[in-house]
Amino acid sequence: MTETFHRIKRLPPYVFAEVNALKAAARARGEDIIDFGMGNPDQPTPPHIVEKMVEAVQDPKTHRYSTSRGIPGLRKALAGYYGRRFDVDLDPETEVVVTLGSKEGLANLAQAITSPGDIVLVPNPCYPIHSFGFIIAGGAIRHLPAAEGEGASFRESFMAALERAVAHSIPKPLAVVLNFPQNPTAQCVDLDFYAEAVAFCREHGIYILSDIAYSEIYFGEPPPSILEVPGAREIAVEFSSLSKTYSMPGWRIGFAAGNRKLIAALTRVKSYVDYGAFTPIQVAATAALNGPQDCVDEIRAVYRERRDVLVDGLARAGWEVPSPEATMFVWAPMPERFGNMGSLEFSKLLLDKAGVAVAPGVGFGEYGEGHLRFGLVENTHRIRQAVRGIKSFLGQEGSVAAE
Repeated sequence: MTETFHRIKRLPPYVFAEVNALKAAARARGEDIIDFGMGNPDQPTPPHIVEKMVEAVQDPKTHRYSTSRGIPGLRKALAGYYGRRFDVDLDPETEVVVTLGSKEGLANLAQAITSPGDIVLVPNPCYPIHSFGFIIAGGAIRHLPAAEGEGASFRESFMAALERAVAHSIPKPLAVVLNFPQNPTAQCVDLDFYAEAVAFCREHGIYILSDIAYSEIYFGEPPPSILEVPGAREIAVEFSSLSKTYSMPGWRIGFAAGNRKLIAALTRVKSYVDYGAFTPIQVAATAALNGPQDCVDEIRAVYRERRDVLVDGLARAGWEVPSPEATMFVWAPMPERFGNMGSLEFSKLLLDKAGVAVAPGVGFGEYGEGHLRFGLVENTHRIRQAVRGIKSFLGQEGSVAAE
């Protein structure tokens, strides 16, 4: 009994494991590692949300099983959020379901709708669950390059790639995954992009699965929802999470909204695999959505300051990286002189020479090669410390890359 299980065989080695092991070994030696590797918010959850959870947990009635599709008050609060933020009117009974974070929702929807051999179109690079959720479910993935083409805008390049993928896929794709603002690239799109995507997918009978987990971590114009597009709910469902918006990553609470058929399918699968999030967490999430939103402004301001300190500091160190318009990430092209090294090896070099941990771009797909992802999860003092280490490393006499 030495064979590997079929679904496990479809999962490649975890690229980040090698960096994580080196990071753990360095810390065991007593080295100070500044860790930008994981998008794990470090700010505390706002006090009024914590207080509501404490209040709810003191009621013994909340200690029983919850409901897998979410308590009514939270589903109404989620529908209210869409009404206020996007001017979208959702039915909390049929168009909203609470999930254990957006990751669980995407994975369970993949189980609900995917038959063996179904093709799903996924941007590359991407957040791993966007592709591997469907691979685990038995589907086949076709990647869409998530970057601007030569002489073309992102919208033109992406739609051209989408059209090619549909034209050359047999069977016809089941669904396309969209994620904007995007993890890891921080790419943003406007409502015109969504309108074109919706029109195309309605014409070809393809579902759209949209992930807007970073829709409230923005530094310019607020990102739109695909559900704002007329007719989108005929084919689209949208996932989000309270993890980043309210700094609640460990609470594991999110939601899916939109197309009734997809929401019903997800709800049915969830009814077999979980009893929903702990009720006091759902009560606190309701308080987060219905309560004062100045805490969201404060969280957003912290990420903006960290972004500016990191981007400006790297520029002064001789490493020019784009400043993202949204998300808690900086997607950094590798310095040109290290271009032949590969992102995994370069991330290991940064760890060894500068004491800085980052996520190698190749971990998000082959089109992520040549980039590194910095998570803005260290305070500004630590970011400045990291920049000094990187500057010292880049300024060393003789290029390490040439060794």
